[in-house]
Amino acid sequence: MLDYGSEIYNWVKVLHIISVITWVAGLFYLPRLYVYHAMEGAGTPTSETFKVMERRLLKGIMNPSIIVVFITGFLMFPTWMTDGWMHVKLLLVLIMAGMHGAYAKWRKDFLNDTNSRGHKFYRWMNEVPTVLLLAIIPLVIFKWF
Repeated sequence: MLDYGSEIYNWVKVLHIISVITWVAGLFYLPRLYVYHAMEGAGTPTSETFKVMERRLLKGIMNPSIIVVFITGFLMFPTWMTDGWMHVKLLLVLIMAGMHGAYAKWRKDFLNDTNSRGHKFYRWMNEVPTVLLLAIIPLVIFKWF
């Protein structure tokens, strides 16, 4: 277990925060790409460009980021595991990870030209990470319970 406040703990926390930022940036951007992709016809040059952008974002940024988020979070978790706020935060982070999984599944739908959802659906799904962050960040800052 890392000692809270130690230099190693602080570096793990720095890496955790950077990884959260890059992961969430991807969670904000990928469904935005889907909004525009859903407005394109399958097989068009623009649709094929979106497929490349979506793959690079998911596999090059989001997947490595979520792995680092969970590893560093796990390393810091024992420090806070008895606090109620952490249990709620962890639940919300797991929901966010579920969104990551849904986004990855939807990317495969676009890749295979089998997407059946319209751009409005993806506009709504684009808001889910924002709502989750509106709950997670105050929990981390204020540690209410």
